Amino acid sequence: MSTIAILHYAGPPYVGGVEITMAAHARVLVAHGHTVRMVVGQGGELGPGVTLYALPELGSRGPLLESLAAELAAGHVSSAFTDLVERLVDALAEALAGVDALMVHNVLSLHKNLAFTAALWHLHAAGRLPRLLAWCHDIAWLDPLYTPEVHPGQPWDLLRQPWPNTRYVVVSEDRRGMLAGLLGVEPGTISVVTPGIDVAALLKLEPETRTLATQFGLLDAAPLLLLPARITRRKNIELAITIVGALRHSNPGARLVITGPPGPHNPANADYLRELLRLRERSGTGAGVVLLYESFTDAAGRPRPVSDAMLADFFHLCDGLLFPSRYEGFGIPMLEAGLSGMAIFCSDIPPLRATAGPAARYFQITDPPEQIAQMIAETLLADPRYVLRRRVRTLYTWEAIYARAIAPLLL
Repeated sequence: MSTIAILHYAGPPYVGGVEITMAAHARVLVAHGHTVRMVVGQGGELGPGVTLYALPELGSRGPLLESLAAELAAGHVSSAFTDLVERLVDALAEALAGVDALMVHNVLSLHKNLAFTAALWHLHAAGRLPRLLAWCHDIAWLDPLYTPEVHPGQPWDLLRQPWPNTRYVVVSEDRRGMLAGLLGVEPGTISVVTPGIDVAALLKLEPETRTLATQFGLLDAAPLLLLPARITRRKNIELAITIVGALRHSNPGARLVITGPPGPHNPANADYLRELLRLRERSGTGAGVVLLYESFTDAAGRPRPVSDAMLADFFHLCDGLLFPSRYEGFGIPMLEAGLSGMAIFCSDIPPLRATAGPAARYFQITDPPEQIAQMIAETLLADPRYVLRRRVRTLYTWEAIYARAIAPLLL
């Protein structure tokens, strides 16, 4: 794979929107086999696969840089600026040797270190840089806060003239229109690559949950349903499987996670598990039903216990609770689902009504599975929170953004 350099005034662990994006880019690039070189004014180590090249003169703070910034803001280009540009040309040529592509954040659109910008321009104009991807988060020429500090002519015009053989990248359609107008180019020549989120970090998922989510593509599920129960006949798991099978006809991405093992007190539960496995195959549900009892195992293939922390993960990760019990004494999952803010679909029995009240959507266990599946689909699609959750999980994870938008830029 290739070596990608990521350039900015500062890098992680310094916290800012750009630095967070850079760290995510580095992680996802390394995960896909690339090596990363972080070329910044200041930063810290980011782990295997990422090499840090920190040169303070690439930053935006410090006596020299702040003195030059004040001169430039007044419209004056001094010999000290020219000298710094010459030094940075040599330093950047050394830092970028052997690199296959540059992801340059803000340096081609912001004026926080114009010597950095000018040095890159000299190398680029001389044909000494590889493929250049200009990530433009902020645009000095269009920001009222900054326009008093930029002036006609060089080096300020480097921020408003399109660089040849450079792919400009912005974070939104709004920014694409703004930048296209400034550069005088067609909007379609500018790529939109949004920031994303790390679902596992945001939800604080356990390592085991992360592994299962990746193994079974749970982040791509739409919808993702949860049945937190032991495998016993009174839980009516066969109905849940047939419901998901019916749901997958109109929602192929539907998945159900069943968390519990066979109940330990009745030997017949082992037979029930085998029936469920046969039903899963016979109904065509297949990968749509994940039984952690058979999937979450140790190296010898023995089932591992699902911890309380993992169970909490699934309540945060899933879109809805599917609980088709024939009878219950109380129904604790209703409380857990309520606290997690997830949709509840459950059998219409008194204990569950007493607990969930009007928050749940109820069905009779004798209702056709197709009817229940339709009710689930319609309920979720009418909930804008679910629609957004689905979009975030399927479109706005860093993995999804890399596959859809970043990888093609590196070809």
